[in-house]
Amino acid sequence: MCRVHPGSRHSRAGRASGDGACGGKSCVRDSDLHDPPGKLEALKSRFRDHTITVFNKYDMKSVGYWVPQDAPLKDNTLIYVLSHESREAAAKSWAAFRADPDWVKAKADSEKDGPLTTKVESVFADPTDFSPLK
Repeated sequence: MCRVHPGSRHSRAGRASGDGACGGKSCVRDSDLHDPPGKLEALKSRFRDHTITVFNKYDMKSVGYWVPQDAPLKDNTLIYVLSHESREAAAKSWAAFRADPDWVKAKADSEKDGPLTTKVESVFADPTDFSPLK
């Protein structure tokens, strides 16, 4: 996966906290999860064993999951992309996900020795007119 970000990563337009719709197209939400040292395998296990199952319950379509190849991010970052019908559908799905008893339990159980993430960065994106993935 290669990204081109003009300017600061923190000044990207369309961040998850922003307003607006995806122009009637499906929305893609890219999230970067940064974890404390030594926690990446536990985070990957939580996704593999619990998180994706709960995503599926709320129509949160997994596009893919990646770990960077290069240091320092390769040791503490999980990148994933979800597809939603709209920003409104995404907001509804995320609210249901966060309240889901299976997710609440999986999160609590996996974080008995401390949190698995230190920072979450998310952005909603629309495909360009030349993107093979629409």
